Amino acid sequence: MNVDPLAEIVTLLQPSASYSKLVEYAGRWRIRRNIEGKPVFFAVLDGECRVVSSGRPPIIVQKGDFVLSPSTNDHIVESIDAPPHGVEMMPTEMGEGRFRVGPSGEPVNLKLQVGLCSFASPDAALLVSLLPAMIVARGEPRLALLLQLVGDESRQSRPGRELVLERLLEVLLIETLRSGVDTTSVPSVARGLSDDRLVSALRAMHARPAHGWTVVDLAAEAAMSRSAFFARFSRIVGLPPMEYLLAWRMALAKRLLRADRVSIEHVATQVGYGSASTFSTAFSRHVGMPPMRYARTAFAV
Repeated sequence: MNVDPLAEIVTLLQPSASYSKLVEYAGRWRIRRNIEGKPVFFAVLDGECRVVSSGRPPIIVQKGDFVLSPSTNDHIVESIDAPPHGVEMMPTEMGEGRFRVGPSGEPVNLKLQVGLCSFASPDAALLVSLLPAMIVARGEPRLALLLQLVGDESRQSRPGRELVLERLLEVLLIETLRSGVDTTSVPSVARGLSDDRLVSALRAMHARPAHGWTVVDLAAEAAMSRSAFFARFSRIVGLPPMEYLLAWRMALAKRLLRADRVSIEHVATQVGYGSASTFSTAFSRHVGMPPMRYARTAFAV
């Protein structure tokens, strides 16, 4: 069974669109985006600009680029010839879905299609931590088309709107993650999936979460020694292998508990525990409440 970990993570995130808008930038400008942890993404339709995020080197993006930031709380977008530091501007609404940044009367030097979405999953913070902090995809014009479709759908009230938006966003996020470049090379599951050795172990964990995996087993999947695999996995993915497996099992357990009125024994079996009591202990330690209480809380929402 060929399981795609990226697709599973994005599906579990339960993305939904907040808005999509066209923004034009003119003259010398700088804008700070304080997005409160919400994922932001944009397609560069024309021109170029600089993106500055805390703890990472600035990057220059230009026409045809697509940028996704699943978790950045605060970043600055500015013109190449930016105004002095401390000078920031606010967008002005020019019409439905259209905004402008920069001095009036100056020629437009950048056009962005900007989108903001949210993740409904209770495990969003955990799942996002498995992704790169910022991804830049180049030479992928269909990403701009997907973002345009998201914008068009979000401004309509047609039947099935929420379902269509959710599916469009899932496709958009997956396309970006598989075609983008992690410009900061921070640890993430996306980096692990691009590693020739680790990809086999990651796919095996996602394909058979109920298997009684050990570090030795996973190292064998990667055709590596135990110590070399442990060090490589921890460095590239950002979590030790068994910690990653536990996090993934708990995310799956939550989904089972939210989706169906199934027994604790069934959930325990599905996520690799030999008994309901062992699973309940692990779940309570990880989540902060027993699985039955979690299930009752989920159904009450």
